[in-house]
Amino acid sequence: MTIIPEDERSSLPLDTDEIIYHPDMIRANEWILSEYEPPVRDFCIFVPCAKKKPYHESPSHKIFDKVIFGMLEPEDVHVVVFGTCGITPRELDTEYPFMDYQFMLGKCNVAKIKRDFIKMESQRLAEYLEKTRDNYKHRIAYCIGDFRKAMGLAVEMSGVEVTIVPKEETINSHVQPGKKFIYGSLNQASYLQDFSDAIASYMGKKLSQDFCESKSSEEENARVNDNDWYII
Repeated sequence: MTIIPEDERSSLPLDTDEIIYHPDMIRANEWILSEYEPPVRDFCIFVPCAKKKPYHESPSHKIFDKVIFGMLEPEDVHVVVFGTCGITPRELDTEYPFMDYQFMLGKCNVAKIKRDFIKMESQRLAEYLEKTRDNYKHRIAYCIGDFRKAMGLAVEMSGVEVTIVPKEETINSHVQPGKKFIYGSLNQASYLQDFSDAIASYMGKKLSQDFCESKSSEEENARVNDNDWYII
């Protein structure tokens, strides 16, 4: 599958803070919302994009997958990536331009671009939620920061229920105002526990996996650097 043929691709770079306005990113997302046919699954799980491409090979997504597929069968789940990329069903993460952009939106300090991102992403997510209203039984979004804001707005706009984790109280317990990334990494044990518990709640289980074991700071930092969402 080729979303945008090579001879139709823009010559504009995919590594600047203008990435959300890039014509090929816009066109690819329009294709997802208008032509892509989502599968019918019990679960749709939304996870943030990552610095390393393709997403499914990134350290952060391997951690997410450990939670997801430690509890659910692959045929029961559709993983959808969102954030800087817009909306990317993960089975398409090797396609241009999702595989090719390099800019991490969190590096951008331009207020207008951040505002535009939340507006654009919430609208796209709302359209996707409406488009897939009958495709999934349950929806879970694992996100913090502005990605979380966009998802929350999309839920309000579409009226489609999505369980958004980590819980607010868990996030608030990790806020460190003096740090560059005040919410820390989504790979923190307590965040992953909320993620696991959200899946378990739909399966009629009390708890699924125990993520309370501490991680070394060196390992934690390596994981943090893979993600895009946390610096929005």
